[in-house]
Amino acid sequence: MSFIRYQVGDVVKMRKVHPCGGDQWEIMRTGVDFRIKCLKCGRVLMLPRPKFEKSVKIILSQVIPPS
Repeated sequence: MSFIRYQVGDVVKMRKVHPCGGDQWEIMRTGVDFRIKCLKCGRVLMLPRPKFEKSVKIILSQVIPPS
């Protein structure tokens, strides 16, 4: 089983569209809970990890960690 690593600054596309019409979110915090920000309206949400991982459709852009 492979796990996807999410990092602060990654932009993800969610399965459901936000009421403002946006479906792209920037990850602001990772851990047990995820804090994400809608890139269209700026709304910030906190989601538990299992719900977040089920809701992500695709990672649009990833931050490259410093080596």
